Amino acid sequence: METKNYSSNSGFILLGISSNPQLQKPLFAIFFIMYLVTVMGNILIILAIHSDSRLHTPMYFFLSNLSFTDICFTTAIMPKMLANLLSETKAISVGCLVQMYFFMASANTDSYLLASMAIDRLVAICNPFHYDTVMNPRRCHLMLLASCTISLLHALLRVLLVSRLSFCASHVIKHFFCDTQPVLKLSCSDTSSSQIVVMTETLAVIATPFLCILFSYLRIIITVLRIPSAAGKWKAFSTCGSHLTVVALFYGSVIYVYFRPLSMYSVVKDRVATVMYTVVTPMLNPFIYSLRNEDMKRGLRKLRDRIHL
Repeated sequence: METKNYSSNSGFILLGISSNPQLQKPLFAIFFIMYLVTVMGNILIILAIHSDSRLHTPMYFFLSNLSFTDICFTTAIMPKMLANLLSETKAISVGCLVQMYFFMASANTDSYLLASMAIDRLVAICNPFHYDTVMNPRRCHLMLLASCTISLLHALLRVLLVSRLSFCASHVIKHFFCDTQPVLKLSCSDTSSSQIVVMTETLAVIATPFLCILFSYLRIIITVLRIPSAAGKWKAFSTCGSHLTVVALFYGSVIYVYFRPLSMYSVVKDRVATVMYTVVTPMLNPFIYSLRNEDMKRGLRKLRDRIHL
């Protein structure tokens, strides 16, 4: 059987969300609206935070960077997916590796930013008198730099692994973007070593911030339960509600998709789970963080008034 290494002349075909021609235009309309809502919602969050000096705190510093990363996250996938919904030729060549790189880099940065926000809540609730000292601007910027650096190196390693594989006659990716699992499925090479590396470094890179979040909230719960008044407990927990909602949506679908052997990969189920964390979660984040957050509501009203002037 003829095989060939992945190169700039090689190409894949993205099967997309659905192969039913009658669903292409309705799906385009739905996902185009979702993409616009995602981009506009996250831009509003960033502008509101930067325009209100009272929101210049570590928590909102990480939130504005999370919003920016969410824009990059969806933009790495959605434009090509939308173009394919209106196109008969759904080919993607070297852009597959480029898309994979920026998708992985953005996804992992999201993960580390969520962990940074959990640490911020941990210090604010468990060590409030030293909050300004611990979460100083220099440390916040170092946490952001570490998040980006680790994520970029992780994405580079993943892309290098895929670029060394050989592929058979079928280059049809049964997915709507170039993700690792469906691409590995197409390889004629022995992918066992690649799977081990992928599982190991994914476990290290994704599980580390996840465990950090779990540890932070375990400490927060223990501290809050010691608060004597019910009102005090509710106030402490309410500051974490939005973040916990986003964490549950993001990590629930990520763990389902990536922490399973390649043999358990399911086209339909994995596609639905992937839509959850690549499209739905970045779209919902601005609503989750603004609807129950009085500071963000005030910041958005201030931005609205400034725009009207």
